[in-house]
Amino acid sequence: MAPTRLLLVDDEARQRELLSGFLAKRGFSIFSAGTGEEALELYHDIFAPVAIVDMKMPGMDGLELLTRLREVNPFIQVIVLTAFGSVETAVAAMKRGAFDYLTKPVENLDELLVKLEKAASQNRLAVANEVMTERLAEVFPTSEIFGESPAIMKVKELISVVAPEEATVLITGSSGTGKELVARALHALSPRAEQNLVAINCAAFPETLLESELFGYERGAFTGAEKAKQGRFELADGGTLFLDEIAEMPLTMQVKLLRVLEDRKIERLGSVKQIALDIRIIAATNRDLKKMVAEGRFREDLYYRLNVITIDLPPLKDRGGDLLLLAEKFVDKFARKIGKEVSGIDNDAARILNSYHWPGNVRELENIIERAVVLTRTRALSQHDLTGLSSPEKAPSADREITTIAEVEKEHIRHCLDQLGWNIGMCAERLGIHRNTLRSKIREYQLSRDSQ
Repeated sequence: MAPTRLLLVDDEARQRELLSGFLAKRGFSIFSAGTGEEALELYHDIFAPVAIVDMKMPGMDGLELLTRLREVNPFIQVIVLTAFGSVETAVAAMKRGAFDYLTKPVENLDELLVKLEKAASQNRLAVANEVMTERLAEVFPTSEIFGESPAIMKVKELISVVAPEEATVLITGSSGTGKELVARALHALSPRAEQNLVAINCAAFPETLLESELFGYERGAFTGAEKAKQGRFELADGGTLFLDEIAEMPLTMQVKLLRVLEDRKIERLGSVKQIALDIRIIAATNRDLKKMVAEGRFREDLYYRLNVITIDLPPLKDRGGDLLLLAEKFVDKFARKIGKEVSGIDNDAARILNSYHWPGNVRELENIIERAVVLTRTRALSQHDLTGLSSPEKAPSADREITTIAEVEKEHIRHCLDQLGWNIGMCAERLGIHRNTLRSKIREYQLSRDSQ
């Protein structure tokens, strides 16, 4: 692995020499500068993922340099150096996006090393998430994988790690959370993307038909088999087979599937000729397979064969701020589809959406928004358009002025920050978004402690 590039900015030559020597021996590639102006000029050539910046320097100070560096590279992770006792300076730097801080002089070099390694790891994660989000957006312009909550970011990270591999994947989650979409993403982002993705719903066929659908058959194998037919296994050869609702597969079929997973060979019904397969298996279920194993309704050996990698999809109610982001996306999608001028959701409708428990998850949200867009007579969806979600007596007043989702979001973020004393980390966690996203929103809405 190539050494991590690190920009070191400090006007004290002795401090630069000390830190440069120590960190170079620990595997970092050091680029140093004595002023903010020099550092900014140098940075365009090195584009380092991590930086150490002294806050107090002649000319351009550390705060300004921090801001300028993040404008060039939003993913850079900066550790700031501040004088002992200058907590206010460190807090100001954290508000502008610094990853962490240390007091000068830096005496605990092991602590610095730990923080730098965490910063480098955070940079890799941020870049990977951004790349995965862009790739997912290219594959699925409107999807349930859209969002910025920690729960869905974990799913995206798993997809990015697992997709290039050959391991069998088990996707779990409640109905409507987007399991098939994850299966399609795993295939589309894998080396098998140019080959077939073949899907079959195991609950849609009785046992006899399921076997012939999966394995295929030869002519004359049974009454009505007038010609040979390839099964789903063969059709997926070279690509991916997605077994949806795997928990509904009969026990006798589970034995045959286990044999395929072990041997990667099949026999068509009515044939003794073995056909070798090159396929990847992805399965999905909304059931508790472990419980089914204990009850004797699912084979334990098959469970462990399928459960190599598990991607568990969170219910919509656990995805924080993603709900309104998805709602807005669906409003735009269906407004375009039917050619109607609907551009948002008013405050009362947003509150109802946020208070509903969403048993049907994203699928239910999509259906509700589609119906609302069709029925609405206004430019923004109101509580009256969201039928079936809240009783009229509990609904907020309809007399309130309609504002944009951006205004709702701005006020909600301001309230959270004020309540938590502008603690970025705690507020981001409460809002269900990444702290870098929160900082971006603060800049977008020009929020500050003194903003009204």
